[in-house]
Amino acid sequence: MNSLFEKDHIKIKVSVSDYEDAIKKVGQILVDTNSIKENYIQSMIDAIKELGPYIVMAPGFALAHARPSEDVLKDDVSIITLKEPVCFNSINDPVYVIMCLAAKDSNSHIDLMQKIATILMKGDTIENLKKVNSVEDVQKIFEI
Repeated sequence: MNSLFEKDHIKIKVSVSDYEDAIKKVGQILVDTNSIKENYIQSMIDAIKELGPYIVMAPGFALAHARPSEDVLKDDVSIITLKEPVCFNSINDPVYVIMCLAAKDSNSHIDLMQKIATILMKGDTIENLKKVNSVEDVQKIFEI
């Protein structure tokens, strides 16, 4: 079985000061793996400031992303779990799990997102992610 996430794309029990810090940390994983440029992180934060907390898609879970742009070098995803949850001023607060999606265009990432959504829609996936103790635990949850 393969996981949708490589080990270097996962961090668990990350300490953050607020939602902006959380987005910077989940985005930095993709900067470090040469999938996005630093500017993409600011684009994600700016989108929330402009559009509100639309990225908080389920109780305890946020999908950080911005429009496809030249700041995306390749389609990719990263994920962090938080030591302490953060609030986005959403009805689904507090958030414990943040995934970052980088897409080069409007279509190339759809297959990957369908696989991720299928896993996330299973009853207790987000609760299980909140409790993981290792990167391997996250990989097991996202096995395909």
